[in-house]
Amino acid sequence: MQDEYQEFRLRLPNGGPVARGRLLPEKGSNGSQKFLVYAGAPARGSVVPSFSVRNASSHRLRTQLIEDGRLRPSERWPGHLELVADVECGSPSAAAEILMGRAANGWSRWRTEDDDRPLSEFMPGVWMGPNRAWLVRGSNVSGLDLVQGLWLPEGLVTLAASRLRQGVEKGESKERLRAFVQEDYESTATYSQKQDLVEELHAFLSRIKPGDTVCTLSGGRLHVGEVTGPVEQTASEDGRSNLRRPVEWQSEGYPYSQLPEELQQRLSVQHDVVDLTSVQALVKGLGVSDQELAEEAEATERDPSAEILIARRELELPEPTPELARDLLVHDVAWLREVRDLLWDERQLVLYGPPGTGKTYLAQKLAEFLGGGPEQVKLVQFHPSYAYEDFFEGFRPKEDPETREVAFRLTAGPLRELADLASREGNRHVPHFLIIDEINRANLAKVFGELYFLLEYRNKAVRLTYSGDDFALPPNLFVIGTMNTADRSIALVDAAMRRRFAFVELSPRTEPTSGLLRRWLAAQERDGEPADLLAALNARIDDADFRIGPSYLMKPGVYREGGLERTWRTKILPLLEEHHYGEGVDIEKRYGLEALQADVAAKRSRFAVQPGDIRWDGQSPAES
Repeated sequence: MQDEYQEFRLRLPNGGPVARGRLLPEKGSNGSQKFLVYAGAPARGSVVPSFSVRNASSHRLRTQLIEDGRLRPSERWPGHLELVADVECGSPSAAAEILMGRAANGWSRWRTEDDDRPLSEFMPGVWMGPNRAWLVRGSNVSGLDLVQGLWLPEGLVTLAASRLRQGVEKGESKERLRAFVQEDYESTATYSQKQDLVEELHAFLSRIKPGDTVCTLSGGRLHVGEVTGPVEQTASEDGRSNLRRPVEWQSEGYPYSQLPEELQQRLSVQHDVVDLTSVQALVKGLGVSDQELAEEAEATERDPSAEILIARRELELPEPTPELARDLLVHDVAWLREVRDLLWDERQLVLYGPPGTGKTYLAQKLAEFLGGGPEQVKLVQFHPSYAYEDFFEGFRPKEDPETREVAFRLTAGPLRELADLASREGNRHVPHFLIIDEINRANLAKVFGELYFLLEYRNKAVRLTYSGDDFALPPNLFVIGTMNTADRSIALVDAAMRRRFAFVELSPRTEPTSGLLRRWLAAQERDGEPADLLAALNARIDDADFRIGPSYLMKPGVYREGGLERTWRTKILPLLEEHHYGEGVDIEKRYGLEALQADVAAKRSRFAVQPGDIRWDGQSPAES
């Protein structure tokens, strides 16, 4: 290793004193490279609460040093401790941890004196950039659980590569690895298996580096550790442990069922090596309370606690307010709370009812309130020719702006765009809503494809048809559909669809729709006759799915001269003519405006309050 023995320094938090040490050529029993901390190095006087659990071996070493008298209260730096002898540690991270009294990435904490470069940059063949997090599977390798039998007890993580030639070095390019795999696995692996193997080998050999976080699953628990050294290739007889890296594992695993949903999604990706960097903050925060993070943040400059706290921000749907109920003319705020609770529990909801019941309007306004604004809401409308490629992703003809040539390129649809927006860092606690208008007018199985699975299993990921990406629906993405029950295509909504969505009825026979027009007229300071006419009309319609919603009579044009008659003749009667087509019903006689006005006038006359007619409840008979 170039500059192997040069000195590195570590400054304690908040402008504290500086410790010095160097990397040693010797390796520990698991292959981790040792680090020597010089006598006179300062250490924090206390440790964070989680130190003994998350970094058990470093905590034991620090405790032993104090008991042996090698780590004593410092006279030079009050409140600190000081090493009185050189101390050999199992890894750079262990060396940093005993000095800082908390989890620390030694590969980035130990830095050069002159140009402040991290130790990791002096490791040959190491992928540059910040540390990452990885999942490596080992619970079922040729039928064996290597996690319990090898990795945890011996401080290792391995990747089986039984046929890969000897002499492959860390830092190998993906092209060279592809050539090796093509030759070495020519007759023993399929094309797809070879592709996956190249990606996994490249990650394990060239991208994973000391200081990275590594996770694995075994026995229903997630085990977390830190890579503490370079990769080695070993020749094993059974071919199960050809590539290995040293790892310092945390002493306890975390129950899978209690992990954050977003972390479960990434852990469900079916590869042997998976990049978990998108959920790295969630991994780092496991087993640590917010109070401990705050204490760590106070104790450490440039601490990742802020990143963890941001990732931990809870997703919430705000509580509907009486003001919202008044704005939407909903009869009771409790109804809005129920819709909100259904969305929270199911993530998907359908508002269904006859035409004109305000389904789309209510869906948009409710989504804007719950999401915090229109920026978090996207609306699409389904139709019979709508397809998966329109909805999620597919190849579309695109013109190259420079060559003007047209070629098919993979293009994201509205759901993929909204999912990408919702899953961005900083957005994950903000609700995002996709509104699907007329959801039952498309072939749903064709439109949703493999997404049907994700609607029910939100903590899982699937391999996408076109891009091949591993995709999961973000926890903060909610779907609201609208469904017109007068459209007979509702019969195409299968049981799978019904199981994945909560269904809320908006019907002229029940609230909040039944009294909506009357509340709107009162707010507009208009006469209540249109509400009486609508009630009389719906009373004559036997099929509840074809009753007329109030929105037809909630438009300014209805209340201009001749507007009510025009709306009745051109909007409402054509719907009823279609409903009764071929039945020989006299539409005008049964549903015409004049007939209904006469009916309403007769009822008003019958229940007119005469002088002295006072009911026991204080209402007039017409209000009953």
